[in-house]
Amino acid sequence: MASVLESAGEVRMRETTSVSEVRAVGHAAPTVDVVIPCYKYGRYLRRCVESVVQQRDVNVRILIVDDASPDDSAEVGAALADEYSQVEFRRHGTNAGHIATYNEGLIGWSESPYCMLLSADDLLAPGALSRAVRIMERDPSVGMVYGRAVHFYDEQQLPIGETRSAGSIRYKGSEWIKRRCRAGNNVITSPEVVVRSSVQRSVGGYRPELPHSGDLEMWLRIAAVSDIAYVRAPQAFYRVHGASMQRTQFQGNLVDMVERRAAFHFFIRLSSEKPDAREELQQDVDRALAKEALWDACRMYDHGRAEDEQVQGLVQFALETWDEAHKLPEFRALKRRQWLGATICHRSQVFLVPAAIRWAGRRLRKQRWQRVGV
Repeated sequence: MASVLESAGEVRMRETTSVSEVRAVGHAAPTVDVVIPCYKYGRYLRRCVESVVQQRDVNVRILIVDDASPDDSAEVGAALADEYSQVEFRRHGTNAGHIATYNEGLIGWSESPYCMLLSADDLLAPGALSRAVRIMERDPSVGMVYGRAVHFYDEQQLPIGETRSAGSIRYKGSEWIKRRCRAGNNVITSPEVVVRSSVQRSVGGYRPELPHSGDLEMWLRIAAVSDIAYVRAPQAFYRVHGASMQRTQFQGNLVDMVERRAAFHFFIRLSSEKPDAREELQQDVDRALAKEALWDACRMYDHGRAEDEQVQGLVQFALETWDEAHKLPEFRALKRRQWLGATICHRSQVFLVPAAIRWAGRRLRKQRWQRVGV
């Protein structure tokens, strides 16, 4: 089987061995522990577990941790453990919170060579685990594999059957960290990640100090001690709930930027890099987040929704985050819009061309992310 591998800018073809081919020559199939934390998601739990049971060419241990759900999660979890030999179930007497539940499963319970965290409302894509494990089996330097997470609202939208991988790309962990800091964003949703368990144990569990952005800080910690691989295929299906759609785009993005800043700062502060290297990463992150906040403020004017409080929140975040935010082109663009006013900006669409250029740039970056994962 041939797959595309890229490393340090080089693209090359390489013959790889599938997990089933490894088993044919006498080796046991690798085992992946899939930790499924569940809180009030009993209605989704069975479908989630079935998406794991149906994985091919690997052994799976499905570890369900119900965090004292008030719905029927406990009954569903216990029934699944009786039905499937791969499923183990435990329930908290009192609610411990999602961070403690994650760490209980990944650090305290998991014991197989590979592990992953899968929310009870999400699904694994067919073949996801074998694609991820195959990469780590042939390359011990890789500590984490991820792919694309397909967002969905209704299971009727999901594709049928397995999607073939178009190859994989390996990044040096240090390079992956630099790319994330320069962009200031998180390219991983969460259910599409499989981790080498020895690496997971070495970096530890999720940080209680980061209840909303601990996943980003976790990926950075893993990249600090291992290489990262991206597989060109859908690896998971991420369920989008109605509640998440009720937040406006810009209000939601400001909250997300605040949480991302906390995750990046936490990681950089505790990094083992030399002080100069840490400072460079910090500057890259802060500049990227300030630019993003100021451009969101610009787009609020373009859409005629420049409420003073929301714009001020974005501008304040940018100025607090990056000392030289007032020198950025996005800051000057915002000043021009403020001089004209939101009504004129929206009705005349005087800034349509620069906005269209930005939109095209974002679209190209998204297409690149789908191809190369960063």
